Amino acid sequence: MPATRLMPSEESEDLIALTRDIVAKELAPKVAEIEAAAEFPREIFRTLGRAGLLSLPYPEEFGGGGQTYEVYLQALEEIAAVSASVGVGVSVHALSCFGLFTAGTDEQKQRWLPEMLSGEQLGAYCLSEAHAGSDPAAMRTRAVRDGDSYVINGAKAWTTHGGKADFYKVMARTSDDGGRGISCFLVPADTPGLTADNPEQKMGLMGSTTATMLFDNVRIGVERRLGDEGQGLPIALAGLDSGRLGIAAVATGLAQGALDAAVTYAKDRETFGKAIIDHQGLGFVLADMAAAVESARATYLAAARLKDAGRPFSRQASIAKLICTDNAMKVTTDAVQVFGGAGYTRDFPVERYMREAKVMQIFEGTNQIQRLVISRDLAR
Repeated sequence: MPATRLMPSEESEDLIALTRDIVAKELAPKVAEIEAAAEFPREIFRTLGRAGLLSLPYPEEFGGGGQTYEVYLQALEEIAAVSASVGVGVSVHALSCFGLFTAGTDEQKQRWLPEMLSGEQLGAYCLSEAHAGSDPAAMRTRAVRDGDSYVINGAKAWTTHGGKADFYKVMARTSDDGGRGISCFLVPADTPGLTADNPEQKMGLMGSTTATMLFDNVRIGVERRLGDEGQGLPIALAGLDSGRLGIAAVATGLAQGALDAAVTYAKDRETFGKAIIDHQGLGFVLADMAAAVESARATYLAAARLKDAGRPFSRQASIAKLICTDNAMKVTTDAVQVFGGAGYTRDFPVERYMREAKVMQIFEGTNQIQRLVISRDLAR
């Protein structure tokens, strides 16, 4: 039961149809095996990239898709409805390109952005540290200027695509001036001294590799700094507003997938002589699930339209991330309930959906942090 969408143009309708077709043919048959084996689906990302689905919200002049966030997020949701791991990966790649696009010089963008948006490369984003998750200003990874280079030492935790990416957007300390002492760098994956620790053993998203990245005298040219020294944290936080919309769309896609599975099962499974969907107690559960999915979609689209109009959307992005991820947790939990005991087994995908939903409430800023952002904005 695909989501009902009102797209802004015929071109965007065709894009959604293309996305659905690709994920149905190339991803859906493989996703259960990928997750069970904790396999990183690098070739899937290449397939999406060659179709232009890794670079949708960036301008065509740099090799992007030239799409609005309203359109990009709905394509992202379609991917996540089939594989949350891949959906998260697409969102993280878009976030990894954000610093260069918004803070890079014209020369930097012309030099690196087309290759990053080509579909053949995959990006990663290095902000969090083991002791500095919700408080990035406490980071300790340091970049020291040495002539025409910077030398980076430290460790970056919870890096999606860690050890698999082709480039890393890295926040590192260039002075001891708190949040004003952080700078942003673009680091190629093959730079000597840059290695990945063992992947994290996670509850869910097994097809999305997460690892701590280790920086041991990683030397990069000064031309790979994005923006001025000390501008790293504003660059990071600006990117997070857009990244939160990405996760909101991924969470909504995940919830849509769980809803679809539950409705299909409820139509086929019979008790007391009729399909379980026709029992009011269960039918109402499914109705609430559908309401949660559609309200989540409306919430992230409202924020996306503000962004596309060039208006402030930080509070609305936090609201979307909060609502969509909390709803995904509720919908996936209810999907397991619809399946009964079968839902608690790995014979059906809903137990995986429930495990995948939990982290949506944590990354790109925990939902407690989203409430803090929202309340502070209201107090201004």
